[in-house]
Amino acid sequence: MVPDRSYSEIIKIIQSARERAFYKVNEELIGMYLQIGKFVSENSRDAAYGDSYVDGLADFFAKNYPELKGFTRRGLYRMRQFYELYGEDEKVSALLTQLSWTNHLQIMSACKSAEERYFYMALCAKEKYSTRELERQIDSAYYERYMLSQKPATPAIAEAKRSTSNVFLDTYTLEFLAVPETVGEKDLQQSIIRNLKNFILEIGKDFSFVGEEYRLQVGGHDYYIDLLFYHRGLSCLVAFELKIDEFKPEYVGKMDLYLEALDREVKKPNENPSVGVILCARKDDEVVEYALSRSLSPTMVSEYKLKLIDKDLLRKKLKEYLELAENEE
Repeated sequence: MVPDRSYSEIIKIIQSARERAFYKVNEELIGMYLQIGKFVSENSRDAAYGDSYVDGLADFFAKNYPELKGFTRRGLYRMRQFYELYGEDEKVSALLTQLSWTNHLQIMSACKSAEERYFYMALCAKEKYSTRELERQIDSAYYERYMLSQKPATPAIAEAKRSTSNVFLDTYTLEFLAVPETVGEKDLQQSIIRNLKNFILEIGKDFSFVGEEYRLQVGGHDYYIDLLFYHRGLSCLVAFELKIDEFKPEYVGKMDLYLEALDREVKKPNENPSVGVILCARKDDEVVEYALSRSLSPTMVSEYKLKLIDKDLLRKKLKEYLELAENEE
């Protein structure tokens, strides 16, 4: 009898073929919308009859081809907008067909600038976001939080970011946990485990979960890492320590011990040195700078928020930062 494991190879072949077919269909669909958008744009440029042209075209589709979905007045305007935003932009041409039409619609509706649109397009292509996942990232102001995390930092913090390839944000939003501000560390940890898919969406899909309360033995003592992950891009283990209070310098010493134990006892020869993330409710960057200055291990200190941050406030902060950076050049 043929071993059952051979059946799984057939499933892989089928799934691979379906994925290729989906991407091919999506590529043709996006190309079609781009061409229609160009046609509509070129034929409705005259302000005197621009809107009436689109209205007439929508009526034509409704009367003669009612089975074709999406060619309403609104749909045709979105196709025109799609072409006018990207049709002549070589920077994004390779990205266009990697996203679904619904993701494109979401980005065009929600983003305020070309830079923000490019950011989410590239992120979607890399992380392969579903429409719901993309919506969550936009609602949580991921772009603004990422950009603000790139601001120039003090030497030790800048080195920590450099050594971890700027993978980590300064602030994480964990609103999906739906826990009170007064939650204990153990409850916070368990809530993350229950919402692990959403947590990985927030920290990045390159993370693979290894375990909770991960046991390390050093001498005659047992120590437990709150959450242990593996990051494919960094090729290393990543230890998360959860703190419900403000960052304290002594947290770094404990993380150094964990990382040294991971590197000696768990890390494989082909992997990079382990990385630590201390996730706190609050932090003072000056205290973090002093605490990290003597640390030999790559450790990031980030804040978490249990509610969505005011997006307008973040946009204002980002605008101020960009204007300041531009004036300093």
